Amino acid sequence: MKSLLRWMGVLLLCGVCAAPAQAERIRDLASFAGVRENQLVGYGLVVGLDGTGDQTTQTPFTGQTLINMLSQLGVSIPEGTNMQLQNVAAVMVTAQLPPFARQGQEIDITVSSMGNADSLRGGTLLMTPLRGVDGNVYAMAQGNLLVGGISAQQAGSSVQVNHTTAGRVPGGATVEKSVALRLGRRNGTLDLYLDKTDFTTAQRVVEAINAEFGAPVAAAMDGRLIRLNSPSDSNSRVNFMARVQNLNVTPSQGPSKVIVNSRTGSVVLNRKVTLDRAAVAHGDLSVTIDSNPQVSQPNPLGEGDTVVVPNADITVQQEGGALQMVNTSADLMDVVNALNALGASPQDLMSILQALKSAGALNAELEII
Repeated sequence: MKSLLRWMGVLLLCGVCAAPAQAERIRDLASFAGVRENQLVGYGLVVGLDGTGDQTTQTPFTGQTLINMLSQLGVSIPEGTNMQLQNVAAVMVTAQLPPFARQGQEIDITVSSMGNADSLRGGTLLMTPLRGVDGNVYAMAQGNLLVGGISAQQAGSSVQVNHTTAGRVPGGATVEKSVALRLGRRNGTLDLYLDKTDFTTAQRVVEAINAEFGAPVAAAMDGRLIRLNSPSDSNSRVNFMARVQNLNVTPSQGPSKVIVNSRTGSVVLNRKVTLDRAAVAHGDLSVTIDSNPQVSQPNPLGEGDTVVVPNADITVQQEGGALQMVNTSADLMDVVNALNALGASPQDLMSILQALKSAGALNAELEII
């Protein structure tokens, strides 16, 4: 019998059952409005590859980009020249512009091949402008790639470890323009957004902030937005935000939920899942089709032809499952033990959980991803 404890990880489940709700810092539960990263993207060339670059016959944009770049550097390529490039690859460069980034600050970049290059290992990214969603250039990227994968080919055989067509350049981009960010609203208030909508957590955050400052400086607008009355002075406002972020709050426990991943067969239950008394019968139905073709040989003196006669053997087997009683359980380990008693595989367990939910015996939200 496949054990659900072994499949899901008994240590993880026990830890979830035993661990009480713990206080967390507000900075781990919420963020201030406007304090966010911005995505940057750019198109560039990686050079210096060891014969593992794009094949220009199949990726003409690589050769076109190289010609345009060389023309800007004063190098003229005759029209119609067939450049057999092997050490150049067209790439997309992405980066995250952190909040309050200033001109001259360095940020990490990710470089990914967009052609048919075999590997970017050992390559150098040429100067690439990184643009935001508004089309403006906010950073310039350039540097040597750090590729974690490696590949080798010889005599028709090949071996590859990890990914070879994407790499990173730590500190590979320099910020050229900062994003204007105003802390707080014009009326002097700050908006604090919870990561998850929860009215109980919002109430506890408001109570913790007001208790810290000894005044009603915080008020919940809904289950996610908390509005704060902040100081008008910039330095005082930063100190105010730092005190708010470091306050400890015990978040409310989320709803009972069972997550089923139909693609991987994973099932995850949180600590609030319970079962009502129910009876479950589980069995497997298997159909086996075995083909045994036979050769029909004519008499040597006859005029017949040799033919292949198909012979299919179909077997249907059903493994009966007796009714199993699932008792009422208020503890997650009791739920796990009850499901174990059914002797179901992970794939079968998904159907059983759906049936229990439809019968009203599973006291949890069932989410299939």
